[in-house]
Amino acid sequence: MIQRSIGIDTSVLARLLTGLPPEQYELCDRELTRLVEEEGVAVLASNQVIGETFVTVQHHYGLTRPQAKAGLLRILTSGLVAPLNGQGVLEALSATGGPGLFDRLITDDYSHARLETLTLDRQMASLPTTRLLEDGS
Repeated sequence: MIQRSIGIDTSVLARLLTGLPPEQYELCDRELTRLVEEEGVAVLASNQVIGETFVTVQHHYGLTRPQAKAGLLRILTSGLVAPLNGQGVLEALSATGGPGLFDRLITDDYSHARLETLTLDRQMASLPTTRLLEDGS
């Protein structure tokens, strides 16, 4: 039973994804596992942390976009860390083609706040709850 929830930052999620450096990965894995299994804590990652990690592992660790998305999806469905916004984030990470991951995460955040997203990006406008900003919109 979940007793409480905590959020992690980009440094923790990046270590879990890359395993580097090994001593920091082991610390993150060990302590988060302890929190989840022994204390019943739900460990969550926000859309901002997920997006930052997506960029960080490509820039600093040389992962490709598909590798970064697959790694994030693996971690966020592992039972150790879950996306704060739930299933929509997993769908965004699984999506191919069309709007990019950041567009999907932005729209997901606004949707959780029950807001419509306005954009000038035609591809992004294809997402649910998103509208192309045009004259007379």
